[in-house]
Amino acid sequence: MFHAAIVGRPNVGKSTLFNRLLGFRRAIVGDEPGITRDRIYGTVHWRGKSFELMDTGGLLPNVKEFLPARILEQVEAALRESDLLILVVDGRAGSTPLDEQLLPILRRTGLPIWVAVNKIDAPGLEPHAGPFFAYGTEAVFPISAEHNIGISELLDAVADKVLEQEPEAPQASWEEIAVAVVGRPNVGKSSLVNRLLGAERAIVSEIPGTTRDAVDTRIVRDGVCYRVIDTAGIRRKGKPEEHTEKISVVVARKSLGQSDVALLLLDAAEGVTKLDAAIGGYAEESGCSVILVLNKWDLVEKNTHTVEEFGASVRRRMKYLQYAPVITVSALTGQRVSKLYEMIRKAQDARKLRVPTAVLNHMFVPDLTADFGMHNPARKLDIKYITQAETNPPTFVVFASGKAPLHFSTLRFLQNRLRERFDYYATPIRIRQRLKAPRGPRR
Repeated sequence: MFHAAIVGRPNVGKSTLFNRLLGFRRAIVGDEPGITRDRIYGTVHWRGKSFELMDTGGLLPNVKEFLPARILEQVEAALRESDLLILVVDGRAGSTPLDEQLLPILRRTGLPIWVAVNKIDAPGLEPHAGPFFAYGTEAVFPISAEHNIGISELLDAVADKVLEQEPEAPQASWEEIAVAVVGRPNVGKSSLVNRLLGAERAIVSEIPGTTRDAVDTRIVRDGVCYRVIDTAGIRRKGKPEEHTEKISVVVARKSLGQSDVALLLLDAAEGVTKLDAAIGGYAEESGCSVILVLNKWDLVEKNTHTVEEFGASVRRRMKYLQYAPVITVSALTGQRVSKLYEMIRKAQDARKLRVPTAVLNHMFVPDLTADFGMHNPARKLDIKYITQAETNPPTFVVFASGKAPLHFSTLRFLQNRLRERFDYYATPIRIRQRLKAPRGPRR
């Protein structure tokens, strides 16, 4: 697929343009410089053509500080993947020395360069784009990303560029599993993502809050396409200090709702915290499958019972995630990280499992009733009929003979037996109840 990268110095509106071209909000936008750090991908569809668009962090050449240097590495990686570079500049500020410093870096790639002169918010401001024609690039587009001015012309030009490309060979159709890596700040989410992908895809540092956007990357293994999403560290409500951090938390929680499987990262060296338990609740509410990943296992002093003790501690703190398998890993050394792919595939298979209604009612319900009576001699199971309404996550409709909803302990018993009988691995089970309608008054 054709790849276009949006580049430029900080705070010229790159992420606003990225969101505008995609047609929805994908990258976090704010007045604070340096919000975008990792490279972010999205697919644009225009005039029957599709192309991959990349948003990148603000470029600051020759800066030695850690984050600007790592952002530069991310931008350089984006340049290597691109077919077209769109240099975004601020039309109101005019041509700056930093804009001019970026041109030699971009020209060394040998790729076509277009200049998008942003913040031309009215037709009368178009002359502000004049100085940028002196850059000698292939094209210059006066635009306003915020007000949607000149965007159609830019998209038309990219679509024409896509047409110039040689026809691509048909690509194999892969199943895609969306995997969100979530957890509190500084538990090693970006390190785990990089280890899973086998490349430095996300910026890693000891500074909490380094990751802000939800950074997703596709990787194909054994005929399965995984979309791995690195999310910002989720903090307790009211704790994020900056507006950008609050948005990052919202984006991270939204990513859970759009994912099939969540890898909930815990710091094995620190143990399970209240915030970990709260994030586990968010994951369970989202309906995605959950795998509990105890990271930094290489830092834990171990004996023959360490794994069992840690597992028991996790279960006590996260009773609502009893179905979630636990694995110990080290993102730093790579210990057992590759096993996560097998666990993710198994969880995805369970999410798609559909049990025939005949099997549920002719085999499962009689056995369930007998088992319930054995454990609860004084109570009667009021379930008359069960059918599976949905998958992703598995959702069952239960028709009960009584007029009152089933007790929560009965629902939990039902969920546990469904999971045991049909191997719903790592996957939440939803139950909807249909109660017996009350009879109207006799006439």
